[in-house]
Amino acid sequence: MSEIRFDIGSLHAAYAAGVSVANMIDTVHARIAAADDPGIFIHLAAKAQMLAQAQKLGPFDPAGRPLWGVPFAVKDNIDVAGMPTTAACAEYAYVPEHDATVVARLKAAGALVVGKTNLDQFATGLVGVRTPYPIPRNAVDASLVPGGSSSGSAVATARGIVSFALGTDTAGSGRIPAGLNNIVGLKPTVGALSAAGVVPACRTLDCISVFALTVDDAYAVFGVAAAKDAADAYSRAIKVPAFAARPPVLSVGVPAKGDLKFFGDASMQAGFETALGLLETLGCRLVEIPFSDFYATASLLYEGAWVAERYAAVRDFMDANEAAMHPVTRKIIGGARGLSAADAFKGLYALQACKAKLASAVASVDLFCVPTAPTHYALDAVLADPITTNSRLGTYTNFVNLLDMCGIAVPTGKRHDGLPMSVTLLGTAGKDWLTAALARDIHAASGLPLGATGWPQPGSALPGNIAQDQTIDLVVVGAHLSGMPLNGQLRDLGAQFSRVTKTTPAYRLYALAGQSVPKPGLVRVSRDGMRIDVEVWRLDPDAFGRFVAAIPPPLGVGTIELEDGSAAKGFLVETAGLTDASDISAYGGWRSFVRCDQERANLLAT
Repeated sequence: MSEIRFDIGSLHAAYAAGVSVANMIDTVHARIAAADDPGIFIHLAAKAQMLAQAQKLGPFDPAGRPLWGVPFAVKDNIDVAGMPTTAACAEYAYVPEHDATVVARLKAAGALVVGKTNLDQFATGLVGVRTPYPIPRNAVDASLVPGGSSSGSAVATARGIVSFALGTDTAGSGRIPAGLNNIVGLKPTVGALSAAGVVPACRTLDCISVFALTVDDAYAVFGVAAAKDAADAYSRAIKVPAFAARPPVLSVGVPAKGDLKFFGDASMQAGFETALGLLETLGCRLVEIPFSDFYATASLLYEGAWVAERYAAVRDFMDANEAAMHPVTRKIIGGARGLSAADAFKGLYALQACKAKLASAVASVDLFCVPTAPTHYALDAVLADPITTNSRLGTYTNFVNLLDMCGIAVPTGKRHDGLPMSVTLLGTAGKDWLTAALARDIHAASGLPLGATGWPQPGSALPGNIAQDQTIDLVVVGAHLSGMPLNGQLRDLGAQFSRVTKTTPAYRLYALAGQSVPKPGLVRVSRDGMRIDVEVWRLDPDAFGRFVAAIPPPLGVGTIELEDGSAAKGFLVETAGLTDASDISAYGGWRSFVRCDQERANLLAT
């Protein structure tokens, strides 16, 4: 049964066709044996343990348990009841009585724990080699580092041993290993996934992350696991809307060309340029952003306050068992002993200054796109210079949690030398759905096989119109379209893009006169109507009410009929507002009119 694909849709299809959980478990263990990599797992569940987990699930029920029978691995700084938690330090080990909150939620959804994975000790590192256990081998090229600190989780996923795996991400540990192993790494908004039951690194910044073979799977796991948890003081309620399409026009910030850092890796630089071209073909508008202040923020992570926080997390153990720690880990965390409370506050003040300087840049775009890693490092190079190489790997990751951003690493193709190329999409807190929606299209456009499995990407499972309880569809026709000047009013209210469509052929569109922001008016007519391009966005009832209350005359909200047979509330214009207006119906929509109008203006200017 080694041919069973472990992306969730394929695995569930196999179950529906008669494959048993026992077949799946045999496949897991066969793949572990075939990998011949003793560095992936620190602790493995026996087949009998996994079968016992499965027997509690009852008959196949993907509707009631969306992760029914799905195998997953857990980074060994996250508690699984009855399995030792070591944080890659045997002397630190304990056996928890209870699952970490996230593990418990995933089990309740039907997922089955395969085992605990290797990591950079105490989650301190981005290289994946700072462990007293055997070093996990990069799934694509064993001569390269696997990336850390969640190395075992990434490799287990990339090899198809599990459908997904949990990691943690403070400085990039849920993104770097994903990028180096050709898989997806979702780093949620800080606090979206409870950290109760996690050995802390920097408690104020720690995130549980998700490694998966596809964006769909990563987001599905995120949706199951996300919840505010009273057991975690840093937990917060983050909306996880149903996975839907992205807006057709997005502004994406990218580092200004002069600010990009690849440390001499021309193949990575070329790969990133190709990825940016892919974004443009997907309809994204690239905006170059100076990045020096992002780098300045990143440098704070291993200074002052946050090194002291790492020391605070393991202080009692370290002071009593320092010789048991990996020498590089000991050196990094031990550096906090020379810090004072004044140093910590100095770091906090510096971070606040960076946030203030970056606020306008962050708000100026919908998302950011950066290289996941600036280069690939050979294992020998990292062992020879563990500090510099690790620091460089964090170039585009270390600032993210400090600035309260979410992110997702996604494969984009292969470099000139055949090694994986990956970018990370970043958004402000709560934009997890938007980063995932664009990442999904990027991964699909890459055409890459999944991880190191050779499996082709599954077909799209995203319905064209996903219903959401208690949300209201709003049809927008002009300045509130994605990429247009007033679209931010929708996004500020938490609106989620639903779809692009057209009206029925019963409308005329006019460019209104005397508007401070150019906008059109849509009118329903009894004859000579046309189909007009529109977008549908979703808002919760409170946001919908606030949005409608702010609409200025001559615009109002009425019911608009759409060509798919549905109807929704949307913008219409009062007849009195058509004075001096121009009929632009022949353009088919506002976006087409604006584009043609700009082209005419450019021609006149020349």
